[in-house]
Amino acid sequence: MIEELLDIPDLTFFQTTIFSTMKYAVVISFIMLVSSNFQAMTQELPYREIPPYPADYSAGNIVARTIDGLGFRYYWATDSLRPEDLEYKPSEEARTAMETLQHIYGLADVIYNGAVGKPNVRPIDFTKYPFEELRKLTLLNLQKASEAMAGKSAEDIAKLNITFKSQSGSSESAYWHMLNGPLADALWHTGQIVSFRRASGNPFNSKASVFTGKVRQ
Repeated sequence: MIEELLDIPDLTFFQTTIFSTMKYAVVISFIMLVSSNFQAMTQELPYREIPPYPADYSAGNIVARTIDGLGFRYYWATDSLRPEDLEYKPSEEARTAMETLQHIYGLADVIYNGAVGKPNVRPIDFTKYPFEELRKLTLLNLQKASEAMAGKSAEDIAKLNITFKSQSGSSESAYWHMLNGPLADALWHTGQIVSFRRASGNPFNSKASVFTGKVRQ
């Protein structure tokens, strides 16, 4: 409609200028909207690559780096999963990949809560999250846990506990159990996702190096 108006010969210079300005404002606004939506959709989640080395080998930095290693593996284990990958399970008795991811999210929740001294209140329904949201929440929990542990001394970590609360009561364990429990367990199950997706015909990205924590070009 604006184009047609601009072609009318008896429009004044003022009117032509106004319509031209409106036309370009609409175009610019549209481009900005598309760009904003594109950035939101393509915004990178944490752990596409492992962050730089910590400053030293303090107890907290070692734990943080181990969490970062989990985050990197999880990022690429879950990258570009298809519906058929999420539904895959190796046997009738086994969990599907999606059910395994729900379990990993629960572990990442424990890892984060342990780092910041929050209790783990159970039960929680992890099935309410669709895959993309579940993946994002898991990665963000790991990132926040790593940041919370970074720089902590051995004495700081000794003060941390893993606490579970439910209607039947509560329990408290030393942070040592985080290392051989939820953290090791999450690494274990992330490896299962890699195995499952290979079996369902969608292998892990071979350019993602778990040694360097970088993506080969």
